[in-house]
Amino acid sequence: MEIWITQLFNGLSVSSILLLVALGLAVTFGLMRVINMAHGEFIMIGAYGAYMTQQVFRSVFPKGFFDAYFPVALLASFVLAFAIGWLLEVTLIRYLYDRALDSLLATWGVGLMLQQLARTIFGAPNVAVASPTWLDGGWALMPGVVLPYKRLFILALVALCLTAMYLYIYRGSAGRRMRAVMQNRDMAACLGVSTRRVDAFTFAIGSGIAGIAGCALTLIGPIGPSIGTYYIVDAFMVVVLGGVGKLVGTVAGALGIGIFNTLFEWWTDASLGKVLVFLCIVAFLQWKPMGMFAVRSRSLDS
Repeated sequence: MEIWITQLFNGLSVSSILLLVALGLAVTFGLMRVINMAHGEFIMIGAYGAYMTQQVFRSVFPKGFFDAYFPVALLASFVLAFAIGWLLEVTLIRYLYDRALDSLLATWGVGLMLQQLARTIFGAPNVAVASPTWLDGGWALMPGVVLPYKRLFILALVALCLTAMYLYIYRGSAGRRMRAVMQNRDMAACLGVSTRRVDAFTFAIGSGIAGIAGCALTLIGPIGPSIGTYYIVDAFMVVVLGGVGKLVGTVAGALGIGIFNTLFEWWTDASLGKVLVFLCIVAFLQWKPMGMFAVRSRSLDS
């Protein structure tokens, strides 16, 4: 029983990280249809945002205030990634809508430049971000089962971000304008919606969520300029498997990939486990090419 509970928690933990990484991509790729290959670099920006916040707290504030740096780092990572995402959309992405191949190549080049910029500023070696002391240790659920506080915090953070995104997209006026623009841009413009402002803000929101994901990843291990490249493929698989443009599909895709990946790695090894997960995804998409939760519209039904 202890082994099964531990493996289930490990699967949920991996799923939560994948969901947090893919949540921003679900906005830029799922809703805006922009293939943003620089999404991993926004994760890297968020991670370095946490690192810079840590350094500021160490050098400016008294030692007793250090444990308060992480909530500030989450906000700083979101704001930094949001601002850079908004700047990227205004200067480049706005000219690449409905040009999938061009957006892929352009954002891939932007990602390489951001990686090199990070190496120039922070250096090529990985850097460590110290977690606050209130996240040390774990919760002893039962004898032989200890759930780390860091993983539990990431689960709570993912639930908070997911709730905020749901309320924003489906319960707020800004979310209704965003969905209107993504479904029928010309009609939304005729009704007075500023499509350019919606585009820029939506892309920036997706980038900001990626920044939060990068900040959360600093709790797991050291960070470096290429930290985002380790998650970008899995993030795309989560969005495609769940169904492009469906928030509930992103959640289901992350849960499926995370839990099955943990189980396969437990039964075999890490490399073979990833191969088996990939084969399962390919087989499932052969059966349901639109993913678990397909967007239904007249254009798709015709």
